[in-house]
Amino acid sequence: MPELRKINLAEAFSAFQETWSPRVGGDINDFQIKLAKFEGAFHWHHHEHEDELFLVTKGKLRMQLREADGGDLLLGPGEYVIVPRGVEHCPTAEPTCEVVLLERNSTVNTGNVENDRTVRDLGRI
Repeated sequence: MPELRKINLAEAFSAFQETWSPRVGGDINDFQIKLAKFEGAFHWHHHEHEDELFLVTKGKLRMQLREADGGDLLLGPGEYVIVPRGVEHCPTAEPTCEVVLLERNSTVNTGNVENDRTVRDLGRI
């Protein structure tokens, strides 16, 4: 049986400084809780097979969406958005934010785009 332990989000976020490089905070079946720090804009992308939940814990996040998908959403601490699979989006911190993500363990942070921000081997908290 895995060790049961509580996680303090403030302590977990203070354990790393890198932006746009999620850390795994825990596993739930085939899902993971990931913690990430965002700064500025990411890039437009989508995920073919995975939905993503973005929960802002600190700062502000603008989830840029195409007009056909409802346009931009601005989220503050305690607010979340679920981006369904296939929906093109561009997360943008204003100017920085801390985010808890809930997504399948197969989800690659850059979705259908491969670039210098693609992280396949995530660190753990």
